[in-house]
Amino acid sequence: MEPTGAWDAEETVAFLESTAVPVRLSCHTPTGALWMLSLWFEWKAGALWCATSASADVVSYLDHDDRVAFEVSTNEPPYRGVRGNGTATIAPDTEKELLRSLLERYLGGTDTPLASELLSPEREEVKLRIDPHKLYTWDFTERMAAVSEERDD
Repeated sequence: MEPTGAWDAEETVAFLESTAVPVRLSCHTPTGALWMLSLWFEWKAGALWCATSASADVVSYLDHDDRVAFEVSTNEPPYRGVRGNGTATIAPDTEKELLRSLLERYLGGTDTPLASELLSPEREEVKLRIDPHKLYTWDFTERMAAVSEERDD
């Protein structure tokens, strides 16, 4: 998929692979209300992959309506990122392989109390695959150069 905006596909993939901030994911509840949440993600095979508890509200919401919108963006200037929309697919992650990968990406390993809690055998895990239909990128690096320089001082 060719994104629109500041970056081409290669630059977009490089950003998504190297930026370890949560994806902001928006979906619809069964009543039609909007719901937003943040999840750890990784980019592979042309999709965003997230993990969550099988009992999380978002799982039932996506079972009802698989349409999503999302944003991955930096939290500090200069602001840049990727936003888009697509569809979500839910599958079991019985061996918690995706969760382990995300723990490595965001925490640097699985030797923390949080990792132990998330990897608990009692916790049932699922993986969410977000297949983008549209991607838009932005990069305010040039526009915010002065702000970035001030923060570096």
